[in-house]
Amino acid sequence: MIAIDYPSSVSIEAFHKKIFTSWSECRRSFPWRETVDRYSVMVSECMLQQTQAERVVPKYSEWLERFPLPEALAEAPLREVLSLWSGLGYNSRAQRLQLAAQQVMKRFNGQVPSTPALLKTLPGIGEYSCRSIPAFADNLDVAAVDTNIRRILINEFSLPETLPPAMLQTVADVVLPVGRSRDWHNALMDYGSCVVTGRSSGIRPLSRQSAFKGSRRWYRARIVRELLNTSFMTVAELKDRYGECRWGLDEIILDLVAEGLVESTVSVHESIDDRILKIREG
Repeated sequence: MIAIDYPSSVSIEAFHKKIFTSWSECRRSFPWRETVDRYSVMVSECMLQQTQAERVVPKYSEWLERFPLPEALAEAPLREVLSLWSGLGYNSRAQRLQLAAQQVMKRFNGQVPSTPALLKTLPGIGEYSCRSIPAFADNLDVAAVDTNIRRILINEFSLPETLPPAMLQTVADVVLPVGRSRDWHNALMDYGSCVVTGRSSGIRPLSRQSAFKGSRRWYRARIVRELLNTSFMTVAELKDRYGECRWGLDEIILDLVAEGLVESTVSVHESIDDRILKIREG
């Protein structure tokens, strides 16, 4: 079991001063920082998962123009949702965001919940985003730890990189400045982007993404894109284009069907190659 000394009140005060002082020099501007609307913040947090902020900016604006409220997103065709998401990667994130909007309409009368416990019950909302959404939207005194904030805490307090997430969360809770959660998390994000970067600190993330092109994720994305560009395709047509896939094209297709992204005709008399695929309706 790992044992650590938690930050003292003196070191916490010094840490606060360092982060907020640096923020005046490396503060960044993003459209999601200009709103306290909980739905808009939820959209930005889902888009920012594993995607660079600069790539998210135009998609975020387009998304809120088309889906300004949870109701609009909940009722939209999945094809339109996936088309608008295109370019952000991980199409399942768009699907889960729509499922979350549908749950918001069904269970919460169109209002995105304000507490981590309720937010975590929504599809696609995990340990980080269930805290980050109320921190940014409501200035709730709750600490959220993503890859960047993990790196900063490890670097600033000389913590072991193998520190369990639960213990790191406790450190984040301890150093959170009461009443300034929104500013604090924004300042930490900018500090991690400008000062304590992965390269300068040498601190590795808990998991590292493999190369995208040729990966299983790449083939999933290509299949969804092909189906977005046409009304339907057969499995055989996809195999003509991506037969070199070493991950098992049949398995990838069946996974997309099981997840509800894709619909497939099923008949006892046809082989999988004869199945007709299309983006799920409704």
